[in-house]
Amino acid sequence: MDYTISEIARIIGSASSVAGADSKISRLLTDSRSLTYPSDTLFFALTTASGDGHRYIKQLYDRGVRNFVVADGFTPSGEMAEANLLYVDSPLRALQALAAHHRRCYDIPVVGITGSRGKTTVKEWLNQLLQGDMEIIRSPRSYNSQIGVPLSVWQLTDKTDLGLFEAGISQPGEMARLKEILAPRIGVFTNIGPAHSSGFESIGQKCSEKALLLDGCECVVYNADDPLVSRCVKEAPLTIGWSRSNPEAMLYVSDIERSDGLTTFRYKYKGGDVREISIPFAGEHELENAIHCLAVMLCLGISPEVIRSRMGALTPVGTRLEVIEGVSGCLLIHDNYTSDFNSLAPALDFMKRRMSPDCTATVIVSDLMHDADADLSDLYSSMGRLLAVAGVSRVIGVGPELSAHKDCFSGETEFFATTEEFLADKTTADFSNELVLVKGAPHFGFARICELLEARQHETVLEINLDAIVSNFNAFRSRIKPTTAIACMIKASGYGAGSHELARTLQAQGASYLAVAVHDEGADLRRAGITMPILVLNPTVENFQALFADRLEPEIYSFDFLKALIREAKRYGVVSYPVHIKIDSGMHRLGFLKEDLPALIELLKSQDNVVPRSIFSHLCAADDPQEDDYTQMQFRYFDECCEILTSAFPERKIMRHILNSTGITRFPEHQLDMVRLGIGLYGVRTMHDGSQDDLRPVSSLNTVIISLKNWPAGTTIGYNRRGVLRRQSVIATIPVGYADGINRHFGYGNISVMVNGVKCPTVGSICMDACMIDVTDVDGVKVGDRVEIFGENMPVDDLAEVLGTIPYEVLTSVSQRVKRVYYRE
Repeated sequence: MDYTISEIARIIGSASSVAGADSKISRLLTDSRSLTYPSDTLFFALTTASGDGHRYIKQLYDRGVRNFVVADGFTPSGEMAEANLLYVDSPLRALQALAAHHRRCYDIPVVGITGSRGKTTVKEWLNQLLQGDMEIIRSPRSYNSQIGVPLSVWQLTDKTDLGLFEAGISQPGEMARLKEILAPRIGVFTNIGPAHSSGFESIGQKCSEKALLLDGCECVVYNADDPLVSRCVKEAPLTIGWSRSNPEAMLYVSDIERSDGLTTFRYKYKGGDVREISIPFAGEHELENAIHCLAVMLCLGISPEVIRSRMGALTPVGTRLEVIEGVSGCLLIHDNYTSDFNSLAPALDFMKRRMSPDCTATVIVSDLMHDADADLSDLYSSMGRLLAVAGVSRVIGVGPELSAHKDCFSGETEFFATTEEFLADKTTADFSNELVLVKGAPHFGFARICELLEARQHETVLEINLDAIVSNFNAFRSRIKPTTAIACMIKASGYGAGSHELARTLQAQGASYLAVAVHDEGADLRRAGITMPILVLNPTVENFQALFADRLEPEIYSFDFLKALIREAKRYGVVSYPVHIKIDSGMHRLGFLKEDLPALIELLKSQDNVVPRSIFSHLCAADDPQEDDYTQMQFRYFDECCEILTSAFPERKIMRHILNSTGITRFPEHQLDMVRLGIGLYGVRTMHDGSQDDLRPVSSLNTVIISLKNWPAGTTIGYNRRGVLRRQSVIATIPVGYADGINRHFGYGNISVMVNGVKCPTVGSICMDACMIDVTDVDGVKVGDRVEIFGENMPVDDLAEVLGTIPYEVLTSVSQRVKRVYYRE
């Protein structure tokens, strides 16, 4: 359904300034970087903790957008005579009001899914189970937020028979707004857990808030064996509280058996006949998600025979979107999420944000998943237009449908009937300096294409969770004022995680600065397409021209360096170049003292080549309460220095910053104009008093078992026969050693690693490329099983403690030969 801009103004209650009342709107935009079709787009200038959309209005206007929802008091910059400006109290509330109106235009069932885990899987499985019966619109990926839900609901059309939408919240008051937008007839509460609980007083409060989505639903589905969820859920006309322990439950599940990757169970619904179902999964979470789907299908009146058949054919839901180093200067993006048209635009948007001038954009894509009665010509024509608008220069299609509709695509194109045909024809030599999006439906097996194009095939992988980076950034963002800027430390190659993807993620999230140690790190980020301000903390005098060319802002810590910088700036005709003044308030490493400031001010005022952008210092004992007197002395000393310097430049805004990750947590009253977020960004807690329990580990070092051997007691394992077995043991070899960053002190049982939920100690010495672990206590252990060395279940702090060091050293010690995989769920 299209709306005119005047209709939208009426719906959202805008005091509008409309130049063209008949402008037709079919697309909503909240992020300027995701613009595709300007002429029919309405941009909502949202103000969030990570940025202000009003700053991008003129840029969007110049790119062809003419319709904007803005906050009262906004004044356009420059000439925008053709702009339709809809003024409202809150652009976010206006977006939600428009989506709620749009939802009410369609008298169709909507399934609203909430909970702490499993929302996306339940949604995608319901789509698999029901798409043969009806036209379904669902949330793209996990669009379940205050912004994501309205954008999801906007997709509803006259052809839609069913909506499947997730609803996630992070603080009280949010679910009521999502419920108003979704107006669900069927509500699903998957489970409750500690994830994303920092905004709530207790898990009980979070559960009650989530349960608000279910109020007024015609059918409610939940796990009645969970006492907390059961207390929060109110009765509905049809309440399906399923149970594995209560035979009197509305939906009773029993006789669960697992074997060969299958789970078989029996169920009885409303006291009727006992029926049996098998699903092609063996995990506990998959079983729980499948029961929720079963309950929804029963609610919708699907016959038991159809349910049995379709649930037996369920396929895994790949929610991860991975970024991997490719061959010949390529960067791979592997999106193993459901491959349909609905999921293509978010993947292309993710790709577009990683484009750089030295790489062309390539998409390798399979036939799209679709309803049986879909108009294929229309579907693939729309796909071709979307790829062209996204700037894709090379399209490689795999599948009979794409091959039959090759004329729908422009630019450099190739088509193959099968993945096998592609692999038989293509080699790594066919790809060079390309950003490659690989996106295929599960049965096409596109993992084989990624294996061909990956630069490294080492079994040991450092996985970096970009969602955790965002979560940690927002956790610290919530601790400071909205007006306080954040500088994110990504020196030492992002604390070992790799800086490019972290920088792109933080740039998109709205960080104010990135901070690196040396010029080369900053130059590398510029080559990768990072445009945001970059602070260099340890600049040298080797190459000032490159510093200026890459727009890298240096720390100034001595008179000698400042004079050299000014001299070179004059030489190259550089004026008003931003620099950052380092104060030594007590670390006694680098920086100016208070008595140096008069001379420093005189030197700065004597020229116009460089100007102070900020003044900062470094706390040396913020995490030690016994040193709080010293820390307070540092604050006082720094404040005095700030007063001296800023008063000397009353015409200039000079930012002040002294807090690190620990300081943000313990001393928020000293946040000043900016804070510097370091190790906390990576999910490593510097405080263990509960104040940082909302942080999530970002890096996870994983490998696999490559060999299993049974040995009797008394056998020696490894070099010098120092690993002596005390019992009959099963010993596994894993392909990771000190050349990968596993310190030799980790041998002889000094650390344990995680295998299938069991902690397994090392045995014998750590070798260069391998080490041995005792897996005797792991049931069903086999070659190929995943081994976590540190990450979600094995804190990196534990490894650091063994070495008598800090987590920084462990994280930065992971060798560059270890493959990095970046992913988002």
